[in-house]
Amino acid sequence: MSPTNRTVVVTGIGATTPLGGDSASTWEGLLAGRSGVKPLEGERFAELPVRIAAPVAVDPSEVLPRPLARKLDRSAQFAVIAAREAWADAGYTAPAGEGEPILPERLGTVIASGIGGVTTLLDQYDVLKEKGVRRVSPHTVPMLMPNGPSANVGLEVNARAGVHTPVSACASGAEAIGYAVEMIRTGRADVVVAGGTEAAIHPLPIAAFANMMAMSKNNENPEQASRPYDKARDGFVLGEGAGVVVLESAEHAAARGARVYCEVLGQGLSADSHHIAQPEPTGRGVAAAVQNLLDNTGLDPAELVHLNAHATSTPQGDTAELKALRKVLGDDLDHIAISATKSMTGHLLGGAGGIETVATVLALYHRIAPATINVDELDDDIDADIVVGEPRKLPADGPISAINNSFGFGGHNVTLAFRTV
Repeated sequence: MSPTNRTVVVTGIGATTPLGGDSASTWEGLLAGRSGVKPLEGERFAELPVRIAAPVAVDPSEVLPRPLARKLDRSAQFAVIAAREAWADAGYTAPAGEGEPILPERLGTVIASGIGGVTTLLDQYDVLKEKGVRRVSPHTVPMLMPNGPSANVGLEVNARAGVHTPVSACASGAEAIGYAVEMIRTGRADVVVAGGTEAAIHPLPIAAFANMMAMSKNNENPEQASRPYDKARDGFVLGEGAGVVVLESAEHAAARGARVYCEVLGQGLSADSHHIAQPEPTGRGVAAAVQNLLDNTGLDPAELVHLNAHATSTPQGDTAELKALRKVLGDDLDHIAISATKSMTGHLLGGAGGIETVATVLALYHRIAPATINVDELDDDIDADIVVGEPRKLPADGPISAINNSFGFGGHNVTLAFRTV
């Protein structure tokens, strides 16, 4: 098929997060302003400087059959659960080629993870040391591969147009969705299952992040620990889970009578080239990504009413993002209702762009923006309209647009734009 520039729409959503085992309960938790952060129980966490995290609300063992679960890393378990929900939500009842109006050769998957099967790698190394070579699982390599989640989702839906895994730290999930959009726009696929997943609640990653001074050490008040934009913020809280969307060409969705949540306008990309972990303090790279988005999509900033910000709750990152937005959007930033949903879910690393895309899509679809919780005293450097207290109704009439930002260690910047239909 020759290259095209087809309209891309969202027809299905799925999630498993610290707020709920599916997208509906997650959305309910976001609107209710509920925190998913909890104390970490167990001896292996007892000596860590950070003893809080945001685990999934529904463990995969309650959802997946044991024979399947034991062959999947936890990150892949999350991805499969979220993808199954999204696939069904899009109206599909079987894998491609099995009576569904989609050929396997026209279906792809792009599921990202920033770290991959880290818990499998670390746990199986413990098995090797403590129990010997013969006790190491033969499934270890397929489980620890970063492409494992995408490959397993591809097997679930019978995807043959391509199965991909972009890895760009905390921007991975958003980059996966942007890659999926391009697969459809260039004619390589008609439908793509895309998103992000992460499962890194383990002593080693937590100790490493803590020693970088990146994480909140507010162990005494876990539900208040993730506090984007607040003067007292002291770092992010690690979360886990997955968010997945089904993207489809508008023609394909219309031909089968699919329900459409919104249109995906496109993506903006850039790199900071500043530091392997620290954000560029002026927001130069973020501004370039947002400008790239506007240039690529023709999006009118006057139409923007909502932003799901990256806003991890780090002192430098939260302000740098808003400086960048002000630089590009100018006064138009003043009419954008900004939500920082990591205040409730924690930071899902490579899964963040997936679940925050789900939140952005639902905000447009229902025309309401979740509030940011734990903002007791707004930082003096925050020059923007942060939604606090109660969810904010978005304009009820006419087309409205929203953007979702994701940035990662290494200076990766990805911003996605969506519009109501």
